[in-house]
Formats: sequence, structure tokens, C-alpha cells
Amino acid sequence: MTDLPSATSPSSRRRRRRGGKRALRIVLLTVALLILAAAGGGWWAYSHLNGNIDSVDLDQAIGDNRPKKVVAGAQNVLVLGSDSRAGANGDLDHGDVSGARSDTAMLVHIPEGRSKATAVSIPRDTLISRPECKDADGKTVKAANRVMFNSVYSLAGPACVVKTVEQMSGIRVDHFVEVDFAGFKGLVDALGGVTVTLDKPMSGAKGGLKLDAGTHRLNGTDSLKFVRTRYGYGDGSDLGRIGLQQQFMMAMLSEIKKQDALGNPARLYKLADAGTKSLTTDSDLASLTSLADFAQSMKGVDPDTMETIMLPVAYDKVDPNRVIVAEPQAGMLWEALRADQKIPAEAKNSPAKG
Repeated sequence: MTDLPSATSPSSRRRRRRGGKRALRIVLLTVALLILAAAGGGWWAYSHLNGNIDSVDLDQAIGDNRPKKVVAGAQNVLVLGSDSRAGANGDLDHGDVSGARSDTAMLVHIPEGRSKATAVSIPRDTLISRPECKDADGKTVKAANRVMFNSVYSLAGPACVVKTVEQMSGIRVDHFVEVDFAGFKGLVDALGGVTVTLDKPMSGAKGGLKLDAGTHRLNGTDSLKFVRTRYGYGDGSDLGRIGLQQQFMMAMLSEIKKQDALGNPARLYKLADAGTKSLTTDSDLASLTSLADFAQSMKGVDPDTMETIMLPVAYDKVDPNRVIVAEPQAGMLWEALRADQKIPAEAKNSPAKG
């Protein structure tokens, strides 16, 4: 192993400052927390963190029937938050729910040149057409219409979620990153908490988090309740929850920026260990080296210019508790991302707003 300059040397300090500045530009929260992950020190640290990561081979699981890549330099990454109650997750949410669903889903588009990004949240209650898929055991799951988007994960796994998003959008998903309850809590606690500001109280309905209007410092457990709050804030809809999730994501990125979290090797290792413990990626990202290389390629992206959008949806006429994809808005949104073009203002107008 090549000797490194001491932590107090000018070159080391400059390197830490550069690392911190790079981190500010990385859009994907999970990837941002893993950049420079090998800096934990030595082979043991590398193999320990590397062994934490689970992966799925998307090409093998989905097959060849996938959208073509339109703009070679652009990247599309599906970020999933799983609500599994298995293992350590069961202690964080005691709801009587079996299996797991994609509690949060964002398609993050990084355009060619990688100087900005757009995150499109897909409401979990959206009624969609699910394509035929293979589950984790290789069994065929038949196609179906008018199923809830978040049910796809529980029935057929993350590869089928990727295939469903590709079918909905016509966009080739290059990578996916999934973090479960325990992983999310661990990341927040490794940062020492995240600060959020509410313009109105959160009531704590149905076991949710109760907060007054104003600024609050949340630990990992409360942060999980915050992003999962539905009935205690706003109109109590899943669409309203998406706003909280997007707000928290930006607050967490701000916390990383404030702490220069990735410029401190000790804190970096703590973050990387917490992040990889409950991390699943596609097979192309399933190593620290691959994650760090991908993050390095994103160094030009600045979170301050990141745009967050909800997929345009409308209330379903048969079941007003569900939503359907709104056209032509959604089609215009997907086409702009697919072609790596500016998103028209009309494409951001969702009839159902939450």
C-alpha cells in the first residue's frame, strides 16, 4: 500500500477540502455517503464495507426487453426506500405488515455533462400496469393492470420495480440503489441527526411523529417517522408525504455539506459502514470501488441546483384513494428526460397535488 501524507500535512488538508467540495455536488444521497469509502484504512476496512453490499443483476433479471439508451452520457438511477420489517427493521416499525414494499421511489436523472440533476418521485399509491417479471426464485409473475406501484416490490422484487419504471417511462434505468429502514436510521445517526423546519405542526396521527411548527433536530428514529408521516401533516395523502421526503433529502445533503462529512476519515468510515449495512444495488455498483468511481463521475453535480418533481398524477375516478398517471404531462416529462432536454413547465403540473 502506498504511504499517505499525514492527516495534518498541507496536502492532506487540501485533499480533505477538495473531497468536501466534491461531496457537495453529488446528488444521490446514498452514493454521496460512500464516496472515498475505502479511506477507512486498509484491507480489513475495505473488505468489511464491501461485504455489506447486496446486489441484483438487472440484465439477468429483466432480460433484453429494455429501452434503448438515448443519450450515452446521461445517467438514470432509481433510488428505492424499502419498508421491510425483517431483521433490525422490525424494531423500527411495528406495523402488522408482511413482506416489503418500495415505500419511497425516485428516478434521478443526471444529464450529459453531469452538472445538475432532477429527481422524480413516483407516488406509491399510483395505479400502474405491471409487466411480466421473474421473482427472486426465478418464478414468473404474470403481468397485471391497475395494481399499486408499491406492491410490485413485495411481489417480484427490485428488478421488477426497475422493469416497471422502464415500461412506464421508456427510459433506460442505468442503476438502482435501495436502502431499508435500518440503513436510513443508521445514516442519520452517523451524521448526528438532521435539522428540518416545519411551517405548520405535525400532529402525530396514527403513531406518527408529533412536532410543533419550527426547526427541529431529528435523530435516526424520528427522521424515519418524519419521512413516513402521512396522516399527521398536510392533507394526509401519500402525495403530501412525498413533499416531506424531498424536503428531508435536501436537509440531509445540507447536513453533509455543513459537517464536511466526507472530508473527515473517521466520520467517513462511520457513514460508509452505516450506509452499506442495508444497501442493495445493481451488480455494476456492488463494490466500494464501483460506487466511488460512479460518485467521482458525479462530481460536477451541485445539490443546490437539483430539481425535485412529483410524477404528474390525477385522482382515480373509480377509487379516489388512488391516483393514476396524468397525461399528457407525464409523457412530456418522460420524453424530456429520455432525450436529456429541458422539462417543459406543463410537464410539472400534477392535477392531484396533495
